[in-house]
Amino acid sequence: MSERYRATYLIETPLDPAKVAEVMAGEQSCGTFTRVEGETDALRERARATVVRIDELGSVDAPSLPNAWLTRQRRGGPYRRARVQLAFPSANVGANLATLAATVAGNLYDLGEVTGLRLERLALPAAHRRRFERPRQGIVGTRAATGVAEGALVGTILKPNVGLSAADTAALVARLCAAGVDFIKDDEVCADPAHAPLAERVPAVMAVVRAHRERTGKPVMVAFNVSDETDAMRRHADLIEREGGSCAMVSLNWCGLSAVQTLRRHTPLALHGHRNGFGALARHPLLGMGFQAYQTLWRLSGVDHLHVHGLQGKFSQADDEVVESARDCYTPLAEGIDDAVMPAFSSGQWAGTVPITWQAVGRDDLLFMAGGGILAHPGGPAAGVTSIRQAWAAARAGHRLDDAARDAPELAAALRFFGKA
Repeated sequence: MSERYRATYLIETPLDPAKVAEVMAGEQSCGTFTRVEGETDALRERARATVVRIDELGSVDAPSLPNAWLTRQRRGGPYRRARVQLAFPSANVGANLATLAATVAGNLYDLGEVTGLRLERLALPAAHRRRFERPRQGIVGTRAATGVAEGALVGTILKPNVGLSAADTAALVARLCAAGVDFIKDDEVCADPAHAPLAERVPAVMAVVRAHRERTGKPVMVAFNVSDETDAMRRHADLIEREGGSCAMVSLNWCGLSAVQTLRRHTPLALHGHRNGFGALARHPLLGMGFQAYQTLWRLSGVDHLHVHGLQGKFSQADDEVVESARDCYTPLAEGIDDAVMPAFSSGQWAGTVPITWQAVGRDDLLFMAGGGILAHPGGPAAGVTSIRQAWAAARAGHRLDDAARDAPELAAALRFFGKA
């Protein structure tokens, strides 16, 4: 059989899951709802997707999603749930990321046979994975660009999100550099606004970053939000490079796979992948896609960092989902290929969320980003950064934060101010 990649789905249907799986395989390869002229046995053997496995998972009385087709068919429950794995011929797609996504996550969501469908996992053979992009910087390059050989990279987000002028933004970045951060990023809603266009903001910010490096020897990575149409993103990336920057941030879901691929091929900058909007794809358990499949597609576009949210943060994800997402970022997409990306932990993070992060991940190769956890520290941003580093050192050594805080005033202040040890 030809080289094939595999996709795993969770489905819900009032029909026989085995028959629905065959419909899925046909719909997303060479078939349709009925055999057509030209769909020869030889063609089907070469190009049709196949059903690899079906695991039934029980049933429910009510459908997860509305379905007019089933209503017209007068088909009711029970609604059977199953995990289905399909294998697709790699030759159907080739090195075409947009078509890969359309195959595994396209019209399947609209099938009349299902009242729920979620793409959970995606796995490519090594030869097929090699046809796509890889990170240019990844974990090793990000450490080199920030001068952080070991330990978590401590980062923050520029706040206020919008409204600051280019000069105001540069002044804030100067304060954050002096505070000792390794990484600073734009917010996803601040890209190229009239009050601080990138043409002004990038030179202003990079002037203070360069001055800080010349004064202290410490490089700081700034992820400028270049999200825009494709040609504009390339121009923005060129500006960042000319000014000595090392990173561009992209709102992945709204720029698109092809645009990010184009940007990856255009620039050596680290690409910081922001997943804002992922909740629309993932929050319903019987719709959209899980993070493993999602991050696979985006890693094939060549990003270097991926957001996974944060443990005990302000968003809806359960902690185990955040941890699994981080581990997905570290896991090679195919055997023998070093293509890990750096997970970015953010959303409600501060010194107090460090221990559970260390316990869950057990490694330093991550961006630990705190907005309020640094900027709102009662001792100021420098104390906020120090409190996180103190917490990280304590967690790595197996010490409780309240014990470590006895000799760490910045950590002690963070524990008092943010509310819990």
